[in-house]
Amino acid sequence: MTELDVQTLQRRLAAFAAARDWEQYHTPKNLAAALSVEASELVEIFQWLTPEQSARVMERPETAHRVADEVADVLAYLLQFCEVLGIDALSALSEKIDRNESRFPVPERQESTETGDRHSSE
Repeated sequence: MTELDVQTLQRRLAAFAAARDWEQYHTPKNLAAALSVEASELVEIFQWLTPEQSARVMERPETAHRVADEVADVLAYLLQFCEVLGIDALSALSEKIDRNESRFPVPERQESTETGDRHSSE
């Protein structure tokens, strides 16, 4: 199997849609709606689970398969959406992380008097 990358997957998705004459339906509006639907189907798997149960969802093969399928559906629609609008998904993500790092800097560690005293006596 060849190495996977975003562009290869986008080409495969485009070829899949073209072979079925589905390109006419792949408008930004339709792809955004489909993306939302698939994300909701992913949420549905976790809807009534406790936080502990949700952390173990991949331990059960039948649930793990459903989660992986929905993740694939979400990613497929996101990649198609990006392709249609000419968005480089990895660049967009990298730039967003850069902005978030500026907006939300790592807080400086503030040691309390109690913590400082404890450390100084050790």
